[in-house]
Amino acid sequence: MTRTSNVATANSAKRLDGGVENGKTRMRTRLAPSQESTRQKVLAGGYHPPATVSLPALLHKQSDRQFRHLVQDLLTVSRRLEMARDYFGRRINVTGPQYNLLMTVAQLQGTTGASVGSVAQAMHVSSAFVASETRKLSDVGLIRKRPNPEDGRGALLSLAPGGRAKIDRLIGEIRIVNDLFFGLLGARQFGELCASAGTLVRGSSEAMQHIERVQEASDRTI
Repeated sequence: MTRTSNVATANSAKRLDGGVENGKTRMRTRLAPSQESTRQKVLAGGYHPPATVSLPALLHKQSDRQFRHLVQDLLTVSRRLEMARDYFGRRINVTGPQYNLLMTVAQLQGTTGASVGSVAQAMHVSSAFVASETRKLSDVGLIRKRPNPEDGRGALLSLAPGGRAKIDRLIGEIRIVNDLFFGLLGARQFGELCASAGTLVRGSSEAMQHIERVQEASDRTI
């Protein structure tokens, strides 16, 4: 085979390879617009997560959008309640939870005092938490403890004179903040809110028990 023939053969092979490759390129070019169109549709549609609730009463037109909005509102209210509680606590040199404890004891003590268990139940916390914080507040003269005559091991709690004085000095500010916080509610709305909040407390307790059971089961498998 002559050199001219070799060159011609090589050129033919090059053209052949080039033709095949170009054909592949043209095929990819033809597919690209379709693929891009699909991608654009996906991006335009966005991600729509499944509904986070399944009970019909919690869905609006098969959507959980209203439910999610409620959760965000409740989280916002919860944070702001904690901020207000912490503010009141700082005003009388205690923590937010300690302020809440003082107010709960004041509400429940009556003429004889409130048991640790009743205070814990009202605050939705453990009796151990109430006993621990009560010791701290008793040490600084804000809470008074005396033996429970019906239970020699328990104690009855009431505000000490120092605790009453602090609450009395702060009550004007407490009223202003609470009136602003809840003042947009009418009497009927306020009553409905109280009932709904109590229902949510019970439901949330069941949810927390479920989470604890799942967590315990998960921990056992690790």
